[in-house]
Amino acid sequence: MRALLPLVGLAAIAAGSEPAWAADGDALFTQNCLMCHQAGAAGLPGQFPRLAGRIAAISGKPKGRTYLIDVLTYGMAGTITVDEQRIVGLMPPFAQLSNDDVAGVLSYVQSLGPPPGGSPAAGTPAAFTAEEVRAGRANAAKTATDVRAERQSLEDAKIIQ
Repeated sequence: MRALLPLVGLAAIAAGSEPAWAADGDALFTQNCLMCHQAGAAGLPGQFPRLAGRIAAISGKPKGRTYLIDVLTYGMAGTITVDEQRIVGLMPPFAQLSNDDVAGVLSYVQSLGPPPGGSPAAGTPAAFTAEEVRAGRANAAKTATDVRAERQSLEDAKIIQ
């Protein structure tokens, strides 16, 4: 019977079941996001927004969590202001990432430190889950421009600053 256990595990993986371990958000960030958002998600002023110290504040609210899932899934196009820097650009969609991978990247980035000169937040929000991402992706598809409009409504509600 013991000899069959590894085979059962391999059969489950081959059948497409999701792994029991969490995605490696740090490695996924390095592979997919580092080129633009830089090491430690520090961003590149005026070109690519800083994520470190910002994502936890956004993900602390349900609408913010939905928005972050949408940004990774559908991308975003248009002008935004981050750290008093105007950025005109295009965030490409990463719809090819699995739900587990999106959850891993978002959980990793929200764990990164407070803004420069800022104090640590009251705590990091709960990690994103593959089920949460799956539910977010089940909503109607959006364009990158739709996601920019979603961001504007969150800015107006002071969820994104």
